[in-house]
Amino acid sequence: MMDQLALFETRRSVAPHLMIGPGPTPDERDRLLRIASRIPDHGKLAPWRFIVFEAEARGQAGMLLAERFRERQPEATEEMVAVEAKRLARAPLVIAVVSKSAPHVKIPEWEQDLSAGAACMALTFAANAMGFVTAWLTEWFAYDRAILAALGLSPEERIAGFIHIGRATEKPLDRPRPALEEIVSFFKPKD
Repeated sequence: MMDQLALFETRRSVAPHLMIGPGPTPDERDRLLRIASRIPDHGKLAPWRFIVFEAEARGQAGMLLAERFRERQPEATEEMVAVEAKRLARAPLVIAVVSKSAPHVKIPEWEQDLSAGAACMALTFAANAMGFVTAWLTEWFAYDRAILAALGLSPEERIAGFIHIGRATEKPLDRPRPALEEIVSFFKPKD
């Protein structure tokens, strides 16, 4: 496995259309899910859950996306609809992280949403540490209530991210990162 700090310093998203298989084995997939469930979770609420899209299920979910896209965009060409049908089949494995934050007497919903985001990041880093590449995406269908219902989400649940996992077809290039002086400030108390 990659040195942990080097992994953090070099992690890079890879577009799903640049991913190939093989994806994680069932044991590796389950390990990723166990790791993602160990993230900070104030109050032990587990305000997230996972939906796994693998093998034929990726194409079946894609058909739901294509049908809904056609409803939303009746002027769409067949090529456009075909792209939507493959959205969840570009990577060998896609894991949706569902945020199920809810009002709580002690834990703000914002903290619960952040916990779901941490699950996305944990999936991403764990998959990268196993030698896979990843992309954390939402895309239009993450906000379409008809699609969310078809995927089994309740009206109160939302998608925190679709984590696409595969192998790179080429070495990913880095992108410019913000300079620390642009994003870091130091608190100085007033005299």
